[in-house]
Amino acid sequence: MSRSDDWRVIAAAIAQEPELVVTGHVIPDGDCIGSMVALYLGLAVLGKEVVAVIEDKLPETYRYLKGFNSIRRPEMVERWPATVIYLDCSDPERVGVKTLSCLKNCETVINIDHHPSNTFFGNLNRVEPGKASTAELVLELLDEMQVPIDQSIASAIYTGIIMDTGCFQYSNTRPETLRAAARMLDQGAQLDTIRNNLFESRPVVEVKLLQQALNTLSFTSDGRIAWMVLTYEDIARLEAQDYHFEGLINYARFIEGVEVGLLFREIEPGVIKVGFRSKEKVDVNSIAARFGGGGHVRAAGARLEGDIADACHRVIEAVKEVVTDCRDVTGF
Repeated sequence: MSRSDDWRVIAAAIAQEPELVVTGHVIPDGDCIGSMVALYLGLAVLGKEVVAVIEDKLPETYRYLKGFNSIRRPEMVERWPATVIYLDCSDPERVGVKTLSCLKNCETVINIDHHPSNTFFGNLNRVEPGKASTAELVLELLDEMQVPIDQSIASAIYTGIIMDTGCFQYSNTRPETLRAAARMLDQGAQLDTIRNNLFESRPVVEVKLLQQALNTLSFTSDGRIAWMVLTYEDIARLEAQDYHFEGLINYARFIEGVEVGLLFREIEPGVIKVGFRSKEKVDVNSIAARFGGGGHVRAAGARLEGDIADACHRVIEAVKEVVTDCRDVTGF
């Protein structure tokens, strides 16, 4: 793996820029949005002019974050600064076609991420797969730049941490993760507001998606693999947006005896996004890589083209092979 740059070098590069772009990946999740909001607010404290951009529509679930309404779509930006900070992106294409096109003339690219599949595409890179979330890396950067962590920044960072650790249930949760979260609570992170918005105010369409997905729930004969399928027609009928699927795949993984959970969803006719989640033994990042995807050891994704039934068959067979190998080695 390539070497990450020192925070002092990255902070110094940012310090000399009066204007910057901060961007994150398409289909933004809680870590992406929380990281962007926290950095946006922190750079504003330093007097920077910041253009915060995400190509996709933002989930209203995160509207409680101060700075949420400052994130714009690329078509809303009139002038693009010469320095861009990518957050939570394993490669530059993750920001989307429109945004990437607008960023092609940027002179300095800063890449901050925690995905093991990161390609170290920046002029400056801080990539730490050992971190549970990109939000933790943003906190380290803000500390290096001596930005005081107020309640709004603390709430954004705490949001990123809890969403990428599954409320501290995932195996990526480490002692330093909990220490960072505790510090954010000390700084006033709005726990009740965060809980209410993220976990107790789910849109009706998300519940209907879950209902439809569970109707398709299937298992391999040994019960080690479970999957759900949503066709393009299912998704169009419910008028679901990309961000409505966050967390849906976990209902396959949650089941007793299941080691790998999968979600197949047809985002347009003949184009299927596959989500992979595992509990303890299986490296789903390596499986997703076979299909041109990637992510983390326990959570990854890929994109396939063709018939959805064929896509399901090919992926399930690949997962079966890995699960069988793991069972032979570990006896699980």
